[in-house]
Amino acid sequence: FVFFLMIRRPPRSTLFPYTTLFRSHPPDHAYLKAIGLMVVGFSLVPGMDAIAKSLSGDYSVFQLGWARFVFHLLFVLPMVWWRHREDVWPKMPRLQLARGVFQLSATLLFFAAIARIPIADALALLFVYPLLVTALSPVLLGERVRGVQWLAIVIGFAGVLFILRPGTGAFDWAAVFALAASVCFALYMIATRRVAGTSPPLVTLVYSAVVGAVALTLAAPWFWTPPRPGDWALMVLMGLLAACGHFMIVKAFELAPASRIAPFGYSEIVAATALGYVVFGDFPDAWTFVGIGIITAAGILVSYRAPGEIGRAHV
Repeated sequence: FVFFLMIRRPPRSTLFPYTTLFRSHPPDHAYLKAIGLMVVGFSLVPGMDAIAKSLSGDYSVFQLGWARFVFHLLFVLPMVWWRHREDVWPKMPRLQLARGVFQLSATLLFFAAIARIPIADALALLFVYPLLVTALSPVLLGERVRGVQWLAIVIGFAGVLFILRPGTGAFDWAAVFALAASVCFALYMIATRRVAGTSPPLVTLVYSAVVGAVALTLAAPWFWTPPRPGDWALMVLMGLLAACGHFMIVKAFELAPASRIAPFGYSEIVAATALGYVVFGDFPDAWTFVGIGIITAAGILVSYRAPGEIGRAHV
């Protein structure tokens, strides 16, 4: 229902090139709408994580990942077929396959992390990925990284230490899964930037879901536990929340440039903290809050571009 309130099939002439992703000066109303979509979209995703955490005692992370990708795909496919059926074949199939593998790996690792540690803690560690993308971009994307961005990277990793606190009783090895998920997600984002503009954003979103759905369906006989009827409903809801959340995020990036709205993605940590407290009674301690604040500030700083750089960043 959310999808069809928000989309309409555009005329063929507006599908190429996909320049709506790279608008430098969107109207004010479009910018505000993009912010709203970012905040709502990123607030829905922790709901999927909360369901995965609640089911992790009965089902393996592979089965939870299967539900996330399969039902996500089933919700999104009709919309993609309606809007972009002429463009479903990937222009860069190997890179799209790599994107799917990276996203699948990040999802499984993250689900493994939240099975043991609070969602907000795991999500804060996952949000190290913008720092990793920036650090790797000179090598993998040929982009220049400014001195202030390198400083932000160092500060951000100091924030990680506040959350992990290795060598203390607060350390949990499951946090390593969250960091590994961050590495995989950073590689996923780099691959996404490499394929940007080759296919409509929604079609690109489907490619990665297809990889996860197919891979985990083929492996299902080795990890499958028959779900109870109520758990089936929760698994379907996982896919729905993932589809709605990611669709809203895609729409947001169509309305405004990433450099202006990306910082609003950190609203996901706020939603995850609130949801973790209400549903599981988890609330970050003072040191974890310090780490979350440092990582968030570093991520916003590393994504900042001076006004003169914004146009070049989106060409």
